[in-house]
Amino acid sequence: MSDQSTVSVRPGGPDDAPAVLRLLDVATAWLVARGRTGQWGTRPPSTDPGQIARAEEWATSGDLYLAMRGGQPVGALVVGAATEHVPPATEPELYVRLLVTDRAYAGLGIGARLLDHAAEVARARGLGLLRVDCYGGDDRALVRFYESCGFTPTEPFTVVRSGREPWPGQLLVRRLD
Repeated sequence: MSDQSTVSVRPGGPDDAPAVLRLLDVATAWLVARGRTGQWGTRPPSTDPGQIARAEEWATSGDLYLAMRGGQPVGALVVGAATEHVPPATEPELYVRLLVTDRAYAGLGIGARLLDHAAEVARARGLGLLRVDCYGGDDRALVRFYESCGFTPTEPFTVVRSGREPWPGQLLVRRLD
């Protein structure tokens, strides 16, 4: 049951890196418990120096937003420039660099609320295109989630990773009115 009214969105800041890492740890553990290790692997992001540095960078970027419920961060969104592994946009855009939610609050529409916030940010910046990429492997459930939020799949892509299996990705777009 979706109840987005109990979820607010606030800008993130430098003190929010631990909250982002907690959300990533919870999501990774949820994926691992379901045998879905292709998306983010098995290692808790809070134990990875690269992920810690990335969370700290996001928290100081001005482009981090947290979904809050009862004073608790229950989701995180990072927007900005597209990642290097996707084709460049042919027009100005806002790119969703991270979307993660606390699975303990599944069904409240937190991810959809954060994506709506990304659309609001894009419109406020005069942009008509929102793009995101996601894990396109397994049963493509994540692709279907983004489709349910108004995104259309475009190009699939593969990220080649040294010493690890290739990562199947899917690029999606959402036009904004």
